[in-house]
Amino acid sequence: MTGVDTAALLPDVLGEPWVSRILPLTPSPSAPGADYAVLVHQREAGSGRHDRAVLQLPGYVDYFFHTHHAQAWLDAGVEFYALDQRGQGRASEGVPHMEDIRDLRVREEDIRAALAVIRAHGHAHVTLLGHSTGGLQAAAFADHADAGIDALILNSPWLKPNRPDWVVIPSLALVRLLAPVAPRLPINVLGPAYPRFLHRKYGGEWDFDTRYKVLETFLARAGFLRAVLSLQARVTRGLDIRVPTLVAISGRAGHPTRPTPEDLATSDVVLNPHHIRALAPRLGRDVEIMEFPGGVHDLSLSPSPVRERYTAAVIGWALAH
Repeated sequence: MTGVDTAALLPDVLGEPWVSRILPLTPSPSAPGADYAVLVHQREAGSGRHDRAVLQLPGYVDYFFHTHHAQAWLDAGVEFYALDQRGQGRASEGVPHMEDIRDLRVREEDIRAALAVIRAHGHAHVTLLGHSTGGLQAAAFADHADAGIDALILNSPWLKPNRPDWVVIPSLALVRLLAPVAPRLPINVLGPAYPRFLHRKYGGEWDFDTRYKVLETFLARAGFLRAVLSLQARVTRGLDIRVPTLVAISGRAGHPTRPTPEDLATSDVVLNPHHIRALAPRLGRDVEIMEFPGGVHDLSLSPSPVRERYTAAVIGWALAH
């Protein structure tokens, strides 16, 4: 992406007032062919209308389309930015394989580039908000003393694999063996039940772009899984995040491979909230946990009134910190 004008605002798939900004990045073997990220915000961002800002990171095979959630932040006086990191969402266009990231630390350059734009827009206080894999990524980034953020919010962060130990332990050994020699080898699959539950085509509430958040089975590759396991191991050993941290979770876990309709509508069918609750104290010095009964994996996409309770709670927490 050499030579791209990072000041240029492009029309976004969400339409006005949302615009995209391409952030060129350093090519890396840890992200083959993925050398740019896309920062999304409203056209008026940087006009001085808000002193505070929030930067959102999406989960695995995901992208920013949560305009209802963003508008709530804007209404509260907080400028909203979302980052599709290299190899995902808007930043997967022209990339050989979506989410072919073999070391998640490579995406820290993406976050720093986005924060540089946000700071240049004059926002004195920035909260980092990460969902699922983006939550794991956000936690690892916040562990740096020079992260440059004021607070951290994790929406159902992927801190541990959601499988029994008798499945996880041999799977970990297999991933570590194969990832160095066959990083693109499919090891696991992301099932379609949860995204289909969300999408209007299958009776859900949301009309997202299925190029970026797919409705079919998606293959998880060995290199990516090893990258996730590496950051999860850091969390297990303990991080030293020094900014106030909020961890938001659903009230219960649904079945991860054969969810019932009730599971899909009222629980996290991707991760186990009890795992997240147990690991959250290892993130840092000032960690608060909020539970939202009836919430789904992405709490901001939960059925009403849970999503409104989640949104009000996290915005209120951010403003207080």
